[in-house]
Amino acid sequence: MSLRGFHIVFISLVTLFFAAFAAWGFFFGMQQDAKFWQPVAWICVATAILAPIYGAYFISKAKSLYSNA
Repeated sequence: MSLRGFHIVFISLVTLFFAAFAAWGFFFGMQQDAKFWQPVAWICVATAILAPIYGAYFISKAKSLYSNA
């Protein structure tokens, strides 16, 4: 697998992980300690949103690098 392919798979898995962890933080973590889990869940939401944006940037950057080679 190429570095580009690995990167795309990794960013996809990171996005799914942080989305699931945010859902867990909001629904189950709040029952334990809301003061701790609410900021953690919001950070996970931000990461789940920013990771695909970074992935799209990486894909466009990788296309330009590989097309010039």
